[in-house]
Amino acid sequence: MKYISILGSTGSIGTQALDVVRGHSDKIKVAAISGNTNIELLRKQILEFNPDLCCVMDDNNALELKKHLPPHTRTEIVSGMEGLIAAAEYEKSQIIVTAVSGMIGLKPTVAAVKKGKTIALANKETLVTGGNYIMNLSKKYKAPIIPVDSEHSAIFQCLMANENKAVNKIILTASGGPFRGKDKEFLKTVTVEDALKHPNWSMGKKITVDSATLMNKGLEVIEAKFLFGIDPEQIEVIVHPQSIIHSGVEFIDHSTLAQLGLPDMRIPIQFALFYPNRMENNYKSLSLTDIGTLTFEKPDLKTFKCLSLAFEALKAGGTMPAVLNASNEACVKLFLDKKISFLDIGNINEKVMLSHSPLEIDSIETILEAEEWTKQTVKKYI
Repeated sequence: MKYISILGSTGSIGTQALDVVRGHSDKIKVAAISGNTNIELLRKQILEFNPDLCCVMDDNNALELKKHLPPHTRTEIVSGMEGLIAAAEYEKSQIIVTAVSGMIGLKPTVAAVKKGKTIALANKETLVTGGNYIMNLSKKYKAPIIPVDSEHSAIFQCLMANENKAVNKIILTASGGPFRGKDKEFLKTVTVEDALKHPNWSMGKKITVDSATLMNKGLEVIEAKFLFGIDPEQIEVIVHPQSIIHSGVEFIDHSTLAQLGLPDMRIPIQFALFYPNRMENNYKSLSLTDIGTLTFEKPDLKTFKCLSLAFEALKAGGTMPAVLNASNEACVKLFLDKKISFLDIGNINEKVMLSHSPLEIDSIETILEAEEWTKQTVKKYI
């Protein structure tokens, strides 16, 4: 029996991870979960999965949850960052699914790494902001990092039978989001509702907006650089609207391996939870004859500047990727709150980067200080 903690159990990845658990309840058990505002769903998850520990980030929401649980409930309710770290470090858990959104995932992930836990990484901000610092900790504490993102899971699987030194390039596929093929003139007037209509994937609001700006792919480029130890020049982004080829690897002999599947996040989640083994499931099988046609395009870096900013951040190094990530996080929230336009996201990100002189990362504090600097700087450009 494997025991897992799911940080962000009420979100898109968290709920799908629990669906994987339902299908393999004889092999895997939930020891700890966390959420924030969706108290009713947390209550239902506690009653169904009976975890030892549940963290609610907001103190008042934690008290509210306690009121709505039956008296006999054995789950301990904790709150705040201390509670989230407790869920990540929980002694019984062997695997930590980091499914929280944003830089809030950094501290608990580092805490879990230092305990030698296996990290099923769905919080890309951890590697985007921490980079080599996180990977070095992973090696030091012998804490494997198994990617959950469909693209990085695909690359990870393609690399399983080969050494990284044999890699010529990594091919990251992107759906193109809801605005594929549109120009800047069109994007001037798009709404929040437009940006949240992803053609293929059902995801949280933040990542869906990131997909629309191509920032999500930019963050994946940064994550791939550190996760697989390759140079930015070895990463190629290709727009693939059908989202069937999740990513691939070209090797030095110019043979290419790719991982294919229907757009179902439960597949990479299940792979991460049971790695190195593969498990049966009842998910829908891919039929290439039903799909019929797979197409590919180059990304429009001029219209969707966020992707090119990610490559620039990697080139600058140090805290620059963390600054880009924090700026984007702030800008997406402003866009969702309808305080800035869609194109403002990329424009403000660029201005913030131009204002920053990157520092070497030697601790979490360096990353958090860069984040705070970024929050204050974003305000200057609103």
